[in-house]
Amino acid sequence: MATGEHAHGEVAAVDPADLPFGSVVTASGRVSAAEIYRDPSPSDHPFTPIQLTRLDESLTMASRESGLRFSVYLGDLGDAPSERVGELHDQLEGSSEAVLVAVSPGQRVVEVRTGPEARLRLPDRSAKLAVMSMVASFKEGDLFGGLLSGLRMLADQAGGRRRIH
Repeated sequence: MATGEHAHGEVAAVDPADLPFGSVVTASGRVSAAEIYRDPSPSDHPFTPIQLTRLDESLTMASRESGLRFSVYLGDLGDAPSERVGELHDQLEGSSEAVLVAVSPGQRVVEVRTGPEARLRLPDRSAKLAVMSMVASFKEGDLFGGLLSGLRMLADQAGGRRRIH
């Protein structure tokens, strides 16, 4: 019998005969398992390469036109979605002028988080209108279109780049 560690520092016995095919107990006592590689299927990715390019262009244009830093997060937001969105926003470069659109389709969560500088030009009311528009598209099964439309609305509401004379 081999041994392995548990999270609490306890050591448990692992019988190599109980391991699935392709698994082995290493000299350190950890279990290592081999998996067969498979090409990702289209269902593994929510967007086609062309859609990703268009989404990137939309983010670039929204940022360029408004002078704010737009980003999109798509994925699970954990047990405390609002806190996670705050953490993600804080990690963005120039977070004070950043706008994060976070979408977790599985959790049915959509949140727009703005930094203090961005909030001056993009008040909560404007962000809520964009979220309502995105949610309407998402309900119709159009994740891509909803994101593009939401980014466009947010950039339009933020207005043009501020110029210093």
